[in-house]
Amino acid sequence: MKINALTFEELHRPTYILEEAKLRNNLSLISKVAKEADIEIILAFKAYALWRTFPIFREYIKATTASSLYEAKLGFQEFGAPTHTFSPAYTDYEIDEIARCSSHLVFNSLSQYNRFHAHIKQINKETSIGLRVNPEYSEVETLLYNPCAPGTRFGVSADKLPKTLPNDIEGFHVHCHCENGSDVFERTLAHIEQKFSPWFSQIKWINFGGGHLMTRKDYDIPRLIKLLKTFKEKYPWLKVILEPGSAFAWQTGSLVAQIVDIVEDKGIQTAILNVSFTCHMPDCLEMPYQPTVRNAACVEEIEQHATNTYRLGGNSCLSGDWLGYWHFDHALEIGENIIFEDMLHYTTVKTNMFNGITHPGIALLHPNNELEILRQYAYEDYKQRMD
Repeated sequence: MKINALTFEELHRPTYILEEAKLRNNLSLISKVAKEADIEIILAFKAYALWRTFPIFREYIKATTASSLYEAKLGFQEFGAPTHTFSPAYTDYEIDEIARCSSHLVFNSLSQYNRFHAHIKQINKETSIGLRVNPEYSEVETLLYNPCAPGTRFGVSADKLPKTLPNDIEGFHVHCHCENGSDVFERTLAHIEQKFSPWFSQIKWINFGGGHLMTRKDYDIPRLIKLLKTFKEKYPWLKVILEPGSAFAWQTGSLVAQIVDIVEDKGIQTAILNVSFTCHMPDCLEMPYQPTVRNAACVEEIEQHATNTYRLGGNSCLSGDWLGYWHFDHALEIGENIIFEDMLHYTTVKTNMFNGITHPGIALLHPNNELEILRQYAYEDYKQRMD
């Protein structure tokens, strides 16, 4: 059906809406960076895994990255190419299938390498083996997302590496960014080189992980390309890989919800929605991440009693399933749409069915404003999770 892309007034049920034109803009930019810097940029499923849109992605990129058996199978079967796979710890009962689905397989520790590397080659001799390393430097401020915090479970520090790597370790994987700019990458790259360049002559590729938010408006793309070109000039034998997730789906779509009730207590008005922050927007409570609400302004708590100011509340039984104070230019009404901007990356892969709340549908908005429903959820989806 045709819809109004500004108001989504034709929708009366909660829906994640991916806008194809915005997605293609991001993909074009990412493809351009990869070509100009002579590197490979691949999609990380941990931020985006809407496989029905993979035909669009295949026009711009050739590979994906997985962090589990299911992600590896999704990339191999639905994207149509073996994945670059990393897991904090592989298991005996999944490693064979993961190896068959992977072009690159990264171990998180030397003990995992020692346990599985020979077996990997027996299962898939084409798999390139890598090791995740820890540069002991990250500018990620939120501890929950900082992979280099003291006591981290991720990667091998330089002091624990042997001077000569085992012959079948062909690459390093480094991940220490989270929605950062190229200035952060420049400072981080200096630490990576300082710590690990003595081993660069022994490997064939290096993966600088995700968190490179190159599709954000203020991201300095020329700086990123210059950094990557300079690095490749110093180490021309190394294939360079980036695997952002957020960058692909950044600002590509929204979550459209509806107001089902408005309640008041102690002068605070809460508009209760047919979506849940803890179920459908978990980063809003975990990070905490404050989303943009279309046609509303986020206000300070001291302004909570102002006219047309509301908390937005979810419809789960969690007491803290609410967010912020938002000022609208009118009094809200039951049935009205509330549109949360930028809700395609991470959100769609982290949702859950706590409380058995009806899950929002997923739709693709084509450039002609034709809305294609990709997925609707039903009671059976909830039931089968516990079958």
